[in-house]
Amino acid sequence: MISARDLEQVYTEHGNAVFAYLLNLSRSESVSQDLLHELFLKLSQRSSLAWRLVRHKRRYLLRSAYCLFIDHCRREKLRAQTLDDFGNHSHLFESTPANDANGELVTEWLGKLPADQRSIVHLKIWEELTFREIAKLLDIPPDTAASRYRYALDKLRAMQRQSTKDHA
Repeated sequence: MISARDLEQVYTEHGNAVFAYLLNLSRSESVSQDLLHELFLKLSQRSSLAWRLVRHKRRYLLRSAYCLFIDHCRREKLRAQTLDDFGNHSHLFESTPANDANGELVTEWLGKLPADQRSIVHLKIWEELTFREIAKLLDIPPDTAASRYRYALDKLRAMQRQSTKDHA
């Protein structure tokens, strides 16, 4: 098992970045916190040797966080279907308050993107990964990562244009 000291070091180095990524995906602080805790709980149960063999620790953590988010979405979908509550998923994509009006708009627009596009925008802009690195992290082809990023930017530009028209 990974030592408490090593786990604390990993959390100190990468916890905020992983949390920001989860928050961007889930749009919910509580869901992000739960998933982050779940990630580090699973990490604490890994062997120390296996963890030392991981070459790109942050990428590993981001990939694991993405998988946990997808699992969470599947559980939520199943729960909604079980309860015959198909249309009530808005809590998964709530906007978080921003400090200024432009920040609120960008947060709102990001929240309107599909999760797979939002994920790539976050990894590209905030984590500064290449499309090849994103593709490897998400287990998709690099061209798919690039096209999802392009589609996301197109949607964000369209939202910006619409907002400009609405305020003119």
